[in-house]
Amino acid sequence: MTPAPGAGGEAVSAPLVKRKKRRRKRPAGSHSPHSTSTTGADQKAPSNKTATANKPQKSAPHKPMKYAKRVDEVSAGGLVIDTTGTKGLLIGRKDLKDQKGERLLWSLPKGHIEEGETPEEAAIREVCEETGIESEISKSLGVIDFWFMAGGKRIHKTVHHYLFKETGGHLAPQITEVDDVGWFPLEDIISMLAYPDEKKLIAKSGEIKQ
Repeated sequence: MTPAPGAGGEAVSAPLVKRKKRRRKRPAGSHSPHSTSTTGADQKAPSNKTATANKPQKSAPHKPMKYAKRVDEVSAGGLVIDTTGTKGLLIGRKDLKDQKGERLLWSLPKGHIEEGETPEEAAIREVCEETGIESEISKSLGVIDFWFMAGGKRIHKTVHHYLFKETGGHLAPQITEVDDVGWFPLEDIISMLAYPDEKKLIAKSGEIKQ
């Protein structure tokens, strides 16, 4: 009788049987410890720096350009010639650019046309108010217009100019409006005027010989 294996006799080796290693199926969502992919709870949120870098930058809201408000002004005035026919009347105002406050800018007397006035009526009134001299209009010298900035506004000013004859009154500058007034030889008027437009207007009028 052949002894049973393990019963004290010589063991008979059993033939080796190669068993195939069965690969276990990975459950859904599992991954190899060497895998670089991340899913589910293992996925890390991007850092704030990366998120900020990838986030599109918002452009600053476009601000509409601000334009200065346009204001139209109409004035009237001109050149008064004295009773002798040899002198002209000018008004002087302090030059704000002069730090010493000594220099005067000389110009023709003029002022705003009030409601209901004609340019001629306004011119006579303004000349009298600014200089104290009464006058009457001889003729028109023409109209000039110009632009300037004041108080954050673009001012378009139109000025009607006339030639006047002195009829009376007493020479006196208007308080708070004019710093000085004076009669000057007609041949000096153009050179004394501070503003180019007034210089050209008087020069073209032919009333004054330089």
